[in-house]
Amino acid sequence: MANDLMHDVFGGERNLTTKERAISVALGLGLAAAAAQPRPNKFLSLAALVAGSLLAIRGATGHCAAKSLMDGSSHTPARI
Repeated sequence: MANDLMHDVFGGERNLTTKERAISVALGLGLAAAAAQPRPNKFLSLAALVAGSLLAIRGATGHCAAKSLMDGSSHTPARI
């Protein structure tokens, strides 16, 4: 189930430019690193860690599901 979800979100054809990919990886890793610092609000730290990880994965794979949906070029229909 989780593997199917990962493939649906990140498994499409590349639709990001090299610049977009580099920015996503850099911002994602920076956000994840900032989230690793001790903070009083653990929920915000977890949210920043998840968001940073997703940005880094987006840049590494070169596929953005949101951009694909906005362009109308989704590679497969969503499974329910």
